[in-house]
Amino acid sequence: MVSINTVILGGNLTRDPEVRYTPQGTPVATFGLAVNRAYKTKDGEQKEEVCFIEIETWGRQAEICEQYLRKGRPVLVEGNLKYDTWESNDGQKRSRHKVRANRVQFLGAPGRPGASGQEGMAPPPAIENEVYPDSLTPPPGGFPDGGDVPF
Repeated sequence: MVSINTVILGGNLTRDPEVRYTPQGTPVATFGLAVNRAYKTKDGEQKEEVCFIEIETWGRQAEICEQYLRKGRPVLVEGNLKYDTWESNDGQKRSRHKVRANRVQFLGAPGRPGASGQEGMAPPPAIENEVYPDSLTPPPGGFPDGGDVPF
């Protein structure tokens, strides 16, 4: 049987990225992502729900995320689900899913969540995990219509 574990999420950061280092010196950044879903109930009432997801990224990508990302900034994350289990200090077993990002695409302009760009300011680079070393080049100069996301 074929197994596929791929996730693509678009949302806003719930907190600034926090970088820690492994004993070997590899940077690991974690941050929260809020993804909204709007829908109508059978009665026609408009509802919205929010899903909060923990994101983890490694290497140079972690350092770039720490440098450019701040709470509220919109991002697009591509990666895979990871299931963590541990025992808390009080002896209880804990677990959670998180996303290990292979690629983080920054959206909007720094300091202006949701904005599509600022005059005279280059967009931050799209950085992928070291698994894809050729991807460390900046993205094209944004969307031609100056809009946010083209879908």
